[in-house]
Amino acid sequence: MTYTFECLTEKDMEDLGRKVVSACSPNTVISLRGSLGAGKTVFARGAARELGIEEAIVSPTFTLIQEYEGKMHLYHMDLYRITSVEDFQMTGGEDMLYAGGICLIEWSEVIDEILPRDTVFVEIKINEDKSRTVTVKGNIEI
Repeated sequence: MTYTFECLTEKDMEDLGRKVVSACSPNTVISLRGSLGAGKTVFARGAARELGIEEAIVSPTFTLIQEYEGKMHLYHMDLYRITSVEDFQMTGGEDMLYAGGICLIEWSEVIDEILPRDTVFVEIKINEDKSRTVTVKGNIEI
């Protein structure tokens, strides 16, 4: 399935994160793709809220992986500084892909070859008017 959404505000992006995660089951991997500032972490914040997680959601650029406890466990990864599958595996990140929670991965392109076949891809494009066009692809019904 492929869905396209227009997000005009930060709240729209958060709401979309909520909507997508509400349709997910345990062991869902979501690949968040888009340029710097596209709204990947805002999407993650909405996803976390849907799971009942109230703590601050920030991009884990320097820690690489943040874990949160909610209705389902949430693994939020930022692979911006990772340069290879081997680097990712050394972090223990591959285990989290199958740990029974929801796994949100920013900059997942570097590990494309080991992403599960049923990964949900969220592509965020910044438009000239600063709105976002978001395409969600995968075996998910929104």
